[in-house]
Amino acid sequence: MPSDKEPFEDLSAIAAQTMEKTRGALDNYFNFLQKTMASYPWGGSELADKLKGFAEQNIAASHDYVRKLSQAKDVHDVIQIQTEFMQTQLSSFAEQAKKLGEVYVKAATGAMRTAGNKSS
Repeated sequence: MPSDKEPFEDLSAIAAQTMEKTRGALDNYFNFLQKTMASYPWGGSELADKLKGFAEQNIAASHDYVRKLSQAKDVHDVIQIQTEFMQTQLSSFAEQAKKLGEVYVKAATGAMRTAGNKSS
């Protein structure tokens, strides 16, 4: 029977190596994405600043989610991590939409005032 265990142990070791390589690749990807977002010229408007900030926030949250998911020990952990991530992201999305709406209304109101002053 010991010879039957060896293939499973080998498979387990291969799976662990694959997970570690995947985790490293995802870390590199998310770090690259964050650096790219930080260096991109967004135009300097309040709306652009908000969009950039939210994009960076969402990338960081996704990176953290993948890190936590890669450390899950069983299906229960995966479900808990997924549930927490979804709840946090839904709440974050609602808050981001609200803030973007406020900035958009502010920008539109400013544009209307500027257009009104030019026609007077």
